[in-house]
Amino acid sequence: MQTYDVDILVSGGGVAGLTAAAMFGQAGFSVLCVDPTPPVTERDVQGSDMRTTAFLQPSQALLDEAGVWARLADEAAPLQIMRIVDAGGVEAEPRIVKDFNASDISDKPFGWNLPNWLLRRELTAHLKAMENVTFRPGTGTTTLFTRTSMAKVGLSDGSTVTCKLVVAADGRNSPMREAAGIKVKTTRYGQKALAFAVTHPIPHENVSTEVHRSGGPFTLVPLPDYNGLPSSAIVWMEQGPEVQRLADLPEAEFEAAMNERSCQLFGPLKLASRRTVWPIINQVAERMDGERIALVAEAAHVVPPIGAQGLNMSLGDMRVLRDLAVARPEGLGDAKMLAEFNRQRHREVQVRAAGIDVLNRASMMSSQTMRNLRATGLNAIYSLAPVRKLMMQMGLGARG
Repeated sequence: MQTYDVDILVSGGGVAGLTAAAMFGQAGFSVLCVDPTPPVTERDVQGSDMRTTAFLQPSQALLDEAGVWARLADEAAPLQIMRIVDAGGVEAEPRIVKDFNASDISDKPFGWNLPNWLLRRELTAHLKAMENVTFRPGTGTTTLFTRTSMAKVGLSDGSTVTCKLVVAADGRNSPMREAAGIKVKTTRYGQKALAFAVTHPIPHENVSTEVHRSGGPFTLVPLPDYNGLPSSAIVWMEQGPEVQRLADLPEAEFEAAMNERSCQLFGPLKLASRRTVWPIINQVAERMDGERIALVAEAAHVVPPIGAQGLNMSLGDMRVLRDLAVARPEGLGDAKMLAEFNRQRHREVQVRAAGIDVLNRASMMSSQTMRNLRATGLNAIYSLAPVRKLMMQMGLGARG
């Protein structure tokens, strides 16, 4: 039976866990990262994650500090404008279009969009080049034993890890969170999301577009050109049975449905990838710390994919945790460090999760009266420049 002795064990090898391993490795800590499922790092194979991640300005800076951004920059599509389209009238066509332009608050784009399968490919390659980081795909965490001075974690292959800090980045059903006895509050909407990529004849011009009608937003996020054509990633949220019906449609019928839902803002959309289905929930842990363990990313919070908040909230967790570790490395993983981590992050996460819950419920409205109220609210926010700018700043991570 093999044993490991490291500073930090990262449980979870998704985008969040791999990023955490890179960040702490770059900061000089010895890191072991494990995940029971090897990452899928090719676009068009079974199991690839067709979702994308928009790294907002603070997250991009964090990736740069971690030494990762240089690997990603050439593949990233900048997000200069966030466009909200209300198509909630009697007919499925735009009736209100409002642009939130990053130039109003910054000389940089809001963020940069990248496919999740590509992120996994580049992050795993980066970790292989780091002498103080080990990534073990195909191995998961099973048990957690802690004392005030250390943690001992059992792995699925029978080996054990002794460390100062366990970073639980192992998803919404986190085994390390369960082992630590930390509860969560979960809200289920009955929604699911379809994630896929398309090509279209009209260039997106670095505009991320959310089309609101009912069931949830239909979001087109810029990607680099694909096969010589403008391309976007789409997340289409609807009630669960409707998503399953759409996922099962023959390609021609599916394309007809998505073109109706997109209002053909970029001309006829052509499916350019597999379709994948993801459940939509809102979930927040009752706290983000335990003895020798910190919860980050979906182990701590899950939110609907609105406003690019999900992984950016996760990187906010990691920034605080890294800064605390670097400021007092002799106290890595101790009660003082983790209590401060929870103090800085938990309330912020609760507030953002509550705000996204409100936005998601508004996007789901099906009655014409409520959809008209939603349109009125969008007009009111947009017409007040100080409010509009505050909303954009908060979206980038400013605290309101």
